[in-house]
Amino acid sequence: MTNPAIALDTVSLTLQSKAGPVDILHGVSLDIGSGETVGIVGPSGSGKSSLLMLMGALERVTSGRISAFGQDYGNLDEDGLAAFRRENMGIVFQSFHLIPTMTALENVAVPLELAGRADAFDAATEALGQVGLAGRLDHYPSQLSGGEQQRVALARATVPGPAILLADEPTGNLDGSTGAAIIDLLFGLQGRTEATLVLVTHDEALAARCSRVLRMADGRIVSDERGAA
Repeated sequence: MTNPAIALDTVSLTLQSKAGPVDILHGVSLDIGSGETVGIVGPSGSGKSSLLMLMGALERVTSGRISAFGQDYGNLDEDGLAAFRRENMGIVFQSFHLIPTMTALENVAVPLELAGRADAFDAATEALGQVGLAGRLDHYPSQLSGGEQQRVALARATVPGPAILLADEPTGNLDGSTGAAIIDLLFGLQGRTEATLVLVTHDEALAARCSRVLRMADGRIVSDERGAA
């Protein structure tokens, strides 16, 4: 694979706990191509979310190397990592992580304002319209349902036009029909932008919508399957 969107080379992650060091990931090597859709599945504690955190430059590797578009994360300080995320990535979490004192419109405009975009609010308005929330611009998170809050989070993640979309159990706090609608939106947005999508999920049917499925166990990738998508 030439110029992978994300590359991991023998990556390990050890975190400290009250009981001592805990080995989370063990020598993971992986290349993900631009525009791929990748589902990551595995039992609780297998390292799925930790792997995604490393890809998103939200956690540093203990050993090994991780890069995106050729940029080695190890060569960036915290400010550099934050700037790299802002310029290249959109991240959606199971918990929506909206700012409670900001309206839906303000929440979505935040990454654009940080990037110095003069059209931040116009672009945020358009993004909220794309996820079906044109009538909720001035609502605060507490005035929105869980599904609506996740739509806001999805709009915020995608509005800068990131080359990489990372999603960690994005339907975990939603009922079945609401979750299905969110996933349809996520794949629709990915399809329009041709972003690389990496999706952590416990849902096999959802993972099967991806072009590639990684299975994890005990901090390792135990299979790498091409899906039907």
